[in-house]
Amino acid sequence: MREYAVRPVDRSYLRENFNCSMGCPVGTKAGAYVQAVFSGEYEMAYAIARGPNPFASICGRVCAHPCEEVCRKGVVEKDPISIRALKRFATERYGVETRQIFALSETLRYSTAPGSLNPGKTGKRVAIIGSGPAGLTCAHDLARLGHGCTIFEGQAVAGGMLILGIPEYRLPRDLVKREIDAILSMGVEIRYHAKLGRDFRLRDLRDEGFDAVFVGIGSHRSHGLDIPGMDLDGVISGVDFLLNANLGYKVDLGKKVVVVGGGNVAVDVARTVRRIGDEKELRKFGAVSEAREHIEAALDMARSALRMGAREVTMVCLESRENMPAWEWEIEEGLREGVDLRSSLGPKRVVGREGRVIGLETLSVRSVLDEKGRFNPSFFEGSEETLPADTVIYAIGQASDLSWIGEEDGIEVTPRGLIRVERESLATTAAGVYAGGDVAFGPRLIIEAVADGQRAARSIGKYLRDDLRTRTVWRSTEIHHRMADDFDRTPRQKPPMIDVERRTGIGEVEGCYDEARARTEGSRCYRCNVNTIISSTRCILCGGCADVCPESCYRIVDVAQIRGDERLAPILRARFGTDLPSGSAILKDEKRCTRCALCERRCPTHAITMERFEEREVPA
Repeated sequence: MREYAVRPVDRSYLRENFNCSMGCPVGTKAGAYVQAVFSGEYEMAYAIARGPNPFASICGRVCAHPCEEVCRKGVVEKDPISIRALKRFATERYGVETRQIFALSETLRYSTAPGSLNPGKTGKRVAIIGSGPAGLTCAHDLARLGHGCTIFEGQAVAGGMLILGIPEYRLPRDLVKREIDAILSMGVEIRYHAKLGRDFRLRDLRDEGFDAVFVGIGSHRSHGLDIPGMDLDGVISGVDFLLNANLGYKVDLGKKVVVVGGGNVAVDVARTVRRIGDEKELRKFGAVSEAREHIEAALDMARSALRMGAREVTMVCLESRENMPAWEWEIEEGLREGVDLRSSLGPKRVVGREGRVIGLETLSVRSVLDEKGRFNPSFFEGSEETLPADTVIYAIGQASDLSWIGEEDGIEVTPRGLIRVERESLATTAAGVYAGGDVAFGPRLIIEAVADGQRAARSIGKYLRDDLRTRTVWRSTEIHHRMADDFDRTPRQKPPMIDVERRTGIGEVEGCYDEARARTEGSRCYRCNVNTIISSTRCILCGGCADVCPESCYRIVDVAQIRGDERLAPILRARFGTDLPSGSAILKDEKRCTRCALCERRCPTHAITMERFEEREVPA
């Protein structure tokens, strides 16, 4: 007899049904702001998007949107909601993009981080090393708690890889500056040209009177390729290329450029986990999005090279086209702009003449993984091909520079070359020192770095004051629920794109939805924060809900077939008066529920209600 694993409807059950929120590292209620856009409540949409995320406007343009990876719309219909693009629509109306004098203070007003905009000063001082998204977020949250924050930045500009790693045609510099200015307006200080290990050491911070330290220096060193010819003139790392290009320095690339990359280790981790069927765990830690981000970074370099005057740009990656984890439209945009994508090719050696690059010799890939599913590329013998090149850019991964760590610092480093941290608190092995972002976990998505900054701020706040007690309140409220007309037949709305012939220099390629298209896209949302709740006292097990459900979510089974944890027995006892009841039970599979509400309308006893789930943190 088949058995069915069941669980009761409780807070964790309702929370986990809100897939997009669970998929977001900072818990953004993405579906809620999508629904607000559809309803025309744009300020509410912005408030929901900005609440847990001080970089909502930036993420509206360049977030890797792990929320879309788990969107139930994508699971059922293959085309998830354009959550990131709808966030941009909301921020364009109420975020720092508005360019109004009050925009920065108004933006800060929407934060749901602990503390307030005008907290009492604690007299405590925190040093934050690195002004990337992790460090800036940490400063944002600590400033709301009244702690004095000083950021130490090794470059002449703040923003980390937001400025140094992402091309301006994807992320306007003025927008980044405005997001950062909002944080600095909270009394956060920043010191430029202050690099850890070069200009100061950790002990100097203690001597200066800082009570805690957060290290978020990112990963600005490129992994090298172990092939002959890497020492030739014309071979440059992807990190150095983007850093120089984004700081405005002239980079002479010549006419023919070959980009080698795609973050193949991350890509193949993603593929390996898919093969062993543990994609849920993969998505939990952002590996799918990270792999996609690596591929898209290589595409960014190729497209940037074209904008800088190269006539021919070829991108080489080990993956076959069908196994590339990048969004298909991202690849298509690169191809439309003139990038020559050569998949299933691996580099063998850089070819040179008189100390200068003239080409890249490649081999055709037989397989990327070995028989045990590990990253171990093999190639076809005799398949050598030389691609002409004036410049070879390699973009195969990044690492952090930890040469500044001294024995007296007491900071342990993992075998992977990362700072060892306690995963929840982000505390290092040195008292009062915390670390997050790339330096603690390897290359991170922007939104994951934001989440690290938030966790570190909470931990540092407790370390300094120990009074950050909060509790989560929740409610499930019955509502009159109806889906939008044609919610299941409306195609995904694509944001407007600038014509290829107009894509030059630093102008943004992707535009913002107009109001009609934004609301149309919002109408596609399944509203997963609305749940079907079944009353066991009213249900007569007629099976009407199972008959009408278009996705076959309901099933009537023998009670003896269901299995659950320790919470199940009391429920059965309360309902049937015994631990071993006989009879039938109705089960629901939430994975494919579209919230169409046909079951509610079909139920003859009104046993099924539609309830909206809401949850928020309040002071304890």
